[in-house]
Amino acid sequence: MRILHTMLRVGDLEKSIHFYTNVLGMKVLRQKDYPDGKFTLAFVGYQNESEGTVLELTYNWGVKKYDLGTAYGHIAIEVDDAYKACEKVKSLGGNVTREAGPMKHGATIIAFVEDPDGYKIEFIQKKQNESI
Repeated sequence: MRILHTMLRVGDLEKSIHFYTNVLGMKVLRQKDYPDGKFTLAFVGYQNESEGTVLELTYNWGVKKYDLGTAYGHIAIEVDDAYKACEKVKSLGGNVTREAGPMKHGATIIAFVEDPDGYKIEFIQKKQNESI
């Protein structure tokens, strides 16, 4: 067994695709309209679906906003440099909600950004190999 994807409901599919592709560097892997169901699915990710977990962006036609609730946490993405990743997000008009820096109770460098619908994305800086 393996995790295939995480589904997020989005209020503006084009704005969300722009964020995940142009700001976070993912690729649109596939997209399809379902006229009978009045929804569109777009799958985005860093790897093909056969190689890694992806995000399914679901746009229900005519629904512009969702209540995110309190149970959802975040998506985590490993980055080489969390500080540079935050600067890139800001330079492209994205929202950084927690600047890069060490965790409150640890040394791991993290940051948080939001997508256009308010979903949280955590950047976790890749740990450098320690020499022996």
